[in-house]
Amino acid sequence: MTDTPNLDDAHFKPVDPQSLVPAGRSTHPPRILMIYGSLRERSYSRLSAEEGARILERLGAEVKFYDPAGLPLVDDAADASHPKVDELRQLVIWCEGMVWSSPERHGAMTGVMKSQIDWIPLSLGGVRPTQGKTLAVMQVSGGSQSFNTVNQLRILGRWMRLLTIPNQSSIARAWDEFDDEGRMRPSSFYNRLVDVMEELYRFTLLTRDIKDVLVDRYSERVESHAELSKRVNQSKRG
Repeated sequence: MTDTPNLDDAHFKPVDPQSLVPAGRSTHPPRILMIYGSLRERSYSRLSAEEGARILERLGAEVKFYDPAGLPLVDDAADASHPKVDELRQLVIWCEGMVWSSPERHGAMTGVMKSQIDWIPLSLGGVRPTQGKTLAVMQVSGGSQSFNTVNQLRILGRWMRLLTIPNQSSIARAWDEFDDEGRMRPSSFYNRLVDVMEELYRFTLLTRDIKDVLVDRYSERVESHAELSKRVNQSKRG
């Protein structure tokens, strides 16, 4: 079963268990970015993200929010130089983990949520800004509990090469779960939200110093070598 003629041994390397233990651990607070998917004044996706932020800060994280108001649609005569696009991308570069919180509308995430994710590039100046970072997904619904949106966010998280944690939050009848001050009432939904934030915090601490090792890929090592060889050969011909 060890006959692997298609493997390029020059780029295939055994996994060294020691590489999964960082030589030194970062001591700064984990940096978490909160993204929410509604522009409403009383936005339950924002309110639930704010509750999550309070838990994360109690745990010791540094938390920042991105306000999607004013973000243009992708391909709508705007580019990365737009101030709201640049702000979003700089926050994504800054963070070590993210929380995506979206309402469910017509059985799916909102356009506001998807637009923000669409403006986050897979590669930026030779750097993959999301690769290996942690992600927690949450959704709020006006009716019965659903998981359509968190499932879609998980697909996007995988596409963006994020380490999406196993736990998730789905708040049903969100209008009844928050008081007049915008604070979440005690409930099983609130307890689950705390679970999610605890798990995100732990996973971020666990992986942030070894994320490059976790996402080191054989296919990319082979491709990078092939591209380098192609450039060298072109240079020699020139």
